[in-house]
Amino acid sequence: MSGGNDIVFDFGRAERIGLDEAVFCQMKSPAQIDAILDGASKRNAGLLLTRLDADKLAALSPVHHEQIDYCPISQTAFFGPLRPVASRGAIAIVAAGTSDASVAREAARTLRHAGVEASLIVDVGVAGLWRLTERLDDIRRHPVVIAVAGMDAAIASVLGGLVSSAMICVPTSVGYGAAENGRTALNAMLVSCAPGITVCNIDNGYGAACASLRILESAAKMRDLD
Repeated sequence: MSGGNDIVFDFGRAERIGLDEAVFCQMKSPAQIDAILDGASKRNAGLLLTRLDADKLAALSPVHHEQIDYCPISQTAFFGPLRPVASRGAIAIVAAGTSDASVAREAARTLRHAGVEASLIVDVGVAGLWRLTERLDDIRRHPVVIAVAGMDAAIASVLGGLVSSAMICVPTSVGYGAAENGRTALNAMLVSCAPGITVCNIDNGYGAACASLRILESAAKMRDLD
């Protein structure tokens, strides 16, 4: 599909790798996004839009607005038909603070678009460790945990030493000064002494969700081999 000869949308990605292509809106113009949505409408295809701010949403063609389900916290949108929920209870998204909620909700919305309903646990950072320990039993019930944290990102190492779930960690740009826009959180997660955790890019809730979807798909394939 093309719009102004600068857009070639990958509608075949799901068939190849099991993950739909999402529309990363941050560096796209409203006209480019509208062209993509026109192509999706012709195919009756549902799309996930990420990094879509309110001003850019307002600038989209009015004909598309009625097909958009927008979340201002995560700056994500569902366009067109949405898959029904096919999976619950497999993934927990654990955010250290309420300031990390936008990244956590980006992960949750990405999963929901794929038909997976995640459990969202927010504001359980280690500065008040009792908040986390009170939720440990809930967290341990999930085979996959996405840990989202900024500042010192200590929750990644703490959870990594307490739960056996596959852990995907997302550093956020929350913090100031020495937090360096998430660089400190990223480095803390990368050098964690908790073995076997995986680390995504700063603020990449979408990427963490996609990694967890790959884990679920691999687990399903292994069950089929039994």
